[in-house]
Amino acid sequence: MSEKSFRDRLLDGETAVGTFQLLDSAMVSEMIGVAGMDFVIYDQEHGPLTAETTLNLTSSAQNKDLAPIVRVRENREAEIQRALDLGAAGVQVPQIETRSDAEAAVKAARFDPLGSRGLSQYVRAGEYTGSETYTEEQNEERLLVIQVEGERGVENIEEILDVEGIDVVFLGPYDLSQSLGIPGEVTHERVEELMQRVCESAAETETVVGAFADNTQIANRWIDAGVQYLTIGVEAALFTEHLESLVDDIDIPPTIR
Repeated sequence: MSEKSFRDRLLDGETAVGTFQLLDSAMVSEMIGVAGMDFVIYDQEHGPLTAETTLNLTSSAQNKDLAPIVRVRENREAEIQRALDLGAAGVQVPQIETRSDAEAAVKAARFDPLGSRGLSQYVRAGEYTGSETYTEEQNEERLLVIQVEGERGVENIEEILDVEGIDVVFLGPYDLSQSLGIPGEVTHERVEELMQRVCESAAETETVVGAFADNTQIANRWIDAGVQYLTIGVEAALFTEHLESLVDDIDIPPTIR
């Protein structure tokens, strides 16, 4: 692994590219790393992955210098604590709409004095034995990503960003489009206006911005707007779409009956 934590790389201004993973396959994690991506998000919110399956995937990712991030199912202390205890590089918390939502995520993800994450050193994150500096190192090295996915969250973005302990504010364009009554229209001007507003607010507080993109054209548009933590696609969809394009490009003769 790099001597710098993934969190430090982002806070130092690097731009990182990753993808979401739904499949319970260590080989898939390895392939994402071999492809040159910087991080992978294990999706427990919309996918079938569990703490048990994510454990092996996390180890596989780290062997390829790929930062494993866990998107938990909900903003709940036990979910966040368990993801970080597994040794993930960070945790991504969905559906943050208010300052109190953000404060709850920080409380669960950070040890004292920033939060009150449940403490056991004898976990994978502590290399099973812990140390005198374990809690300090975890606070300094583990990434906390909060997802702002609705119009209400954007309306409250200034007070959300005022919460200490947040590293990345991640924009979910699909949920944003749904909250505006235009579900799926992720390039609609109203969606992009909200995303641009968050980018501008985050720049004022020096908070890293993350976003999801369906393709490279959208990805480049948001990188130009200041996004540093960029996810492109979902691995299952990317795989399926690539196979479909191969089938479409092959000249298959008509069946003679």
